[in-house]
Amino acid sequence: MTINDNFEVIPSGAALGADIVGLDLKKPINKETFERVLDAWNEHLVLRFRNQMLTEEEFVRFSGYFGSLDDGPMAGPGHGTYHPRSAKINVVSNIVSDGVAVGVLGNLDLAWHQDFTYKRLPPIASLLYGIETPETGDTHFCNLNSVYENLPEELIKKIKGLSCKHDATRSLGDTVRPGFDEKYDNVSRPGAIHPLVIKHHATGKEFLFVGRRRNAWIVGLTDKESDELLDEIWAHIEDGSHHWSQRWQPDDIVLWNNRYTLHRRGELDERQSRLLHRIQIRDDTPPIASL
Repeated sequence: MTINDNFEVIPSGAALGADIVGLDLKKPINKETFERVLDAWNEHLVLRFRNQMLTEEEFVRFSGYFGSLDDGPMAGPGHGTYHPRSAKINVVSNIVSDGVAVGVLGNLDLAWHQDFTYKRLPPIASLLYGIETPETGDTHFCNLNSVYENLPEELIKKIKGLSCKHDATRSLGDTVRPGFDEKYDNVSRPGAIHPLVIKHHATGKEFLFVGRRRNAWIVGLTDKESDELLDEIWAHIEDGSHHWSQRWQPDDIVLWNNRYTLHRRGELDERQSRLLHRIQIRDDTPPIASL
C-alpha cells in the first residue's frame, strides 16, 4: 500500500487557515502523518483539503480521525437534513425538492457564531464537504486568539476571569427552540456558562470564547454593563484583519476548530444551488479557563 504522508502545509497568509496539499483522503492515514495534520490544525485552526472526491463512507472515515462523531445534530429523520444513508452526515443546502427542503440553513445570511456553545460540551470541530458550490456563499472564519491578543490592555484586564452565559433558547434563524419561552431575563435564561477567555488545549494560547452575540450575558454584571462590554468585544471581532474566507470549489473539505474560531456564511444568491455535507466532532472536555 502506498504510504500517504507526502503533503505540504501552505498557510493562507491571513490570520488563520491553511491548505493541506498532496494528502489523499481516500487512503488510510498513519499515526505519524495524522500527527503532522493535527499540528497544522492546532497552528492554523482551519484546514482545507481540495480536490478530494470522497464517497460518503470515506468522508465519515476521515472525519473519525479527529474524534467521536455526533449524529447529524440540526434536525431529525423526516426533516430532510439527515443524510438518507448516514446518521453522521448533516445536509446543508438551499435546494428544495418537491416542496421539501433537502437540507438546513437554506439561504440565511448567518452572523458570526460558534456551534452549540449553549451546551456544557460544545462540539470541538466540524467538517464541511462541498458537493454543489455556487459562486456566492463563502464561509468566513475568525481567529479568536488574534482578536484577543489585539484587544486594548485595559479591556483584557476587564474580561480576564469573567464568564459568559450562552443562550440556549433561540436558533441561528432566531426562532424559539421547542420547550422554551419567548422571553427571559439574563439570570433565568437557560444556557451554559463558559469562561470568557480560554486556553488552547495543546498550545496554551489564549482565546476569546463568545459563542454568538444575541442574548449573551456576562455573569454578575448588570444588563447594561454586560451589553456595553460585549459590544466592545464584538466590535474588535468585526475587524477583518482577524478573518479568512473560504471560497468554495467542488470537492473541497474544510475542517475548523469550533472552540477557537467563529464562522459565518456570507450572502448567498438563492438562484444558485448549494449542497454540502457536514460532520460534527464531539468534545469530551469543557473549555479551559485562562486565569
